[in-house]
Amino acid sequence: MATPSSYDAGFYRDIMDGSYRSARAILEFLFGWHRPLSVVDFGCGVGTWLKAARELGVADTLGLDGDYVDRKLLQIPAECFRPTDLSKPVPALGRTYDLAVSLEVAEHLPDSRADGFVADVAAAADVVLFSAAIPGQGGNHHVNERFPSYWIPRFASHGFRCYDAVRPHFWGRPEIEVWYRQNVLVFTRALELPGARPEPASYDLVHPEYWASPRVIRRRARQARKSEWRARLGLAPRS
Repeated sequence: MATPSSYDAGFYRDIMDGSYRSARAILEFLFGWHRPLSVVDFGCGVGTWLKAARELGVADTLGLDGDYVDRKLLQIPAECFRPTDLSKPVPALGRTYDLAVSLEVAEHLPDSRADGFVADVAAAADVVLFSAAIPGQGGNHHVNERFPSYWIPRFASHGFRCYDAVRPHFWGRPEIEVWYRQNVLVFTRALELPGARPEPASYDLVHPEYWASPRVIRRRARQARKSEWRARLGLAPRS
């Protein structure tokens, strides 16, 4: 996970409004298919997604994140937050939930933790709302940016099927943070939803707003220069 200094009060204040606005819209849409009575959030930050869930009628919530989260910024009751080091196996929750959420968290964990993290989330609920940063997306302490085709087989090994039920509805909605519009998927063992795709790679999409953003253009240019120099030195391309 990121170090505590990576997620100070300024970081959470910067993303809070957009995260909450996105959460209200996406959860309300999801609850049209699946209305949970309980929600657990792996990597909840200050709890904006759980705040939205509670406002939509879910009283039974639990948020898991590092002990460095500033309790004064929590958007949920303090008793609904459990300090948890997600870079290590999550201690047994002692129960299951109707919905597990993990959004833009898994990319902060090393590749060696990916299988175990998915197993922890899968053990918590039969329906999972999941997103993770894709290659080149960038952000604080992103150490394992991967396309959905990396995550889908890991959830499938626990009996989950992936549905692209959320992205088509919000793809063109600028009030929703673009990383959610690009990355949010539903994994479930319990529902049949619209948006099933034929193979994992067909879920690997890049939102135009990311592709055309100056930050991403600069990153692609740096990567191209690095690739050129590796070729000149006779080194193999990086995978």
